[in-house]
Amino acid sequence: MRSKLTPPIAGLLWMTACAAAQTPDDAAVCQAYASARSHVEVVADGTVTRVLGVAAGRVSPHEGFLLRLRSGCHAIVRVEANTDFTGEFALAPGQSVTVKGEYEYYPRGGVVHWTHRDPRGRHEGGFIETGGRRYE
Repeated sequence: MRSKLTPPIAGLLWMTACAAAQTPDDAAVCQAYASARSHVEVVADGTVTRVLGVAAGRVSPHEGFLLRLRSGCHAIVRVEANTDFTGEFALAPGQSVTVKGEYEYYPRGGVVHWTHRDPRGRHEGGFIETGGRRYE
């Protein structure tokens, strides 16, 4: 039977299903950290260890926190989100979080940024998910 959904709606449903199907892979972050690689698209999950709050960014404000990866990898990564896209979100130490974004190496653990959509389409869209809510 042929779908009665219009192509834009069918595409939106397909993209939503694909985004929901992404499985965290902390090993990708650990490998990038161990080999000092940057520009690696990752999906990772873990526990918030410290909330850094909102700070002025180069272009717009960003909210950050530190994330201990669930895999047991010894890296603690900084996660940054552009609040112009995600809005501000309430986090607390001990809270479980899943993030998708681009990993950049730094000797102290690295950073995952681009945890939101890219209005220019140069980066894959990312997200921060916690408590059943997704910020993108």
